[in-house]
Amino acid sequence: MYAIVDIETTGGHASGNGITEIAVCIHDGTRIVETFHSLVNPNQNIPIYITALTGINNAMVASAPRFEDIAEKIHLLLDDQIFVAHNVNFDYSFVKHQLKNSGYELNSKKLCTVRLGRKVFPGLPSYSLGNLCRSLDVEIENRHRAMGDAKATVILFEKMLDEGAQEHIDKMLKKTSAEQWLPLNLDKAVIASLPSKPGVYYFHNLKGKIIYVGKAINIKKRVSSHFTQNDGEKKRQHFLRMVANITFTACANELHALVLESAEIKRLWPKYNYSQKQPAQKYGLYSFEDNRGYIRLAIDKKKKNLRALYHFNMLHEGLVLLRKMAEEFELDMKLCYLDKTPLTEKDMEFLDAPLYYNGKIKKAMEALEEQLPTFAIVDEGLNKSEKLCMLVERGSFWGMGYIKSGKTPKDIYSLKELLEPYADNDFIRNSIYSFAEANPTKKILLQV
Repeated sequence: MYAIVDIETTGGHASGNGITEIAVCIHDGTRIVETFHSLVNPNQNIPIYITALTGINNAMVASAPRFEDIAEKIHLLLDDQIFVAHNVNFDYSFVKHQLKNSGYELNSKKLCTVRLGRKVFPGLPSYSLGNLCRSLDVEIENRHRAMGDAKATVILFEKMLDEGAQEHIDKMLKKTSAEQWLPLNLDKAVIASLPSKPGVYYFHNLKGKIIYVGKAINIKKRVSSHFTQNDGEKKRQHFLRMVANITFTACANELHALVLESAEIKRLWPKYNYSQKQPAQKYGLYSFEDNRGYIRLAIDKKKKNLRALYHFNMLHEGLVLLRKMAEEFELDMKLCYLDKTPLTEKDMEFLDAPLYYNGKIKKAMEALEEQLPTFAIVDEGLNKSEKLCMLVERGSFWGMGYIKSGKTPKDIYSLKELLEPYADNDFIRNSIYSFAEANPTKKILLQV
């Protein structure tokens, strides 16, 4: 038996919105044998634009049952049936979420009439409910109302059955088929082509724009997990609605995937990546000699053409480091701009001579250098002829790439010619340091 369902809602994702109307048509493959329809009080305000689309307003649902009041009936209708809807993942996510909140579990097989329509009636300009009905001369009564759209879906479903859809349905309902959980606009061949290897994957929308970047030890398994969970969270619902293609970059190992993902998020700034969107490094620790001959240290905004002793994401981070250096090596707070009151002639009387003071500055800088090592991580590549190499220069990630097996340059300048530079950030740096600590044999110290 098929349960052909349509719902109207207050918004686009189940976890933050409610159902305002639901219609269910139980179909035996030949005809409708039972129907159910009800307005639903969503326990929240219906937005004006939803009312404009559906005609359902707050007054209409004020005395309607809440979903928990009809949950038992809905569960009895849907349990052990094949859940059918036009863009099934949308309707299913709402109904499953509302049933769960009411104490019922829904684990039905799903059948999407959009995906089925593409197989039975290929080549049509659009498979939205309205356009598909127009193409097949199906009249919709009460468009954007649950029973009107549900009955239109029933007619479409019957037309598909008449055109030999059962063969496709049988394949789509198999446990091994991805048709039940794939996003509406994503071809299952895309999932089938993904490798079971480490890497970074990219979700594209219909226009080809990258909207999400992720990493994985097993790309195919991780990508599939985005869609099989079918929960009502806003981000996942946007994936289901918007993902139209997936590309990937294979990586040599998990660290490679971690670093590349972080770098790509910073480069592409995808809409649905919410973590790792910290600002780029904005400050640096610089040294210069003033007109009195004193070497001075200062934290300033990052300069493109001026070499910094170290970089910081936040000004506070740099000031903390500089204060520690000043206290440890007895540097003058005013000469380090930690005390920003003007330097007077009286202050100069208490300062060390430039030669002696500069010696303390140089010791502080040398100590910082020792804390900021230069090294390479060399690990297995994608094949036996190459090695993955990541370069850290003076404590900061410089870049990465592949080098020939057995030929690791000891000279940092020669190595740089073989690698691609990347922007450094705290996440990448910490990931590489943790890997180096856990795998000391893969760390090669280099001379600057």
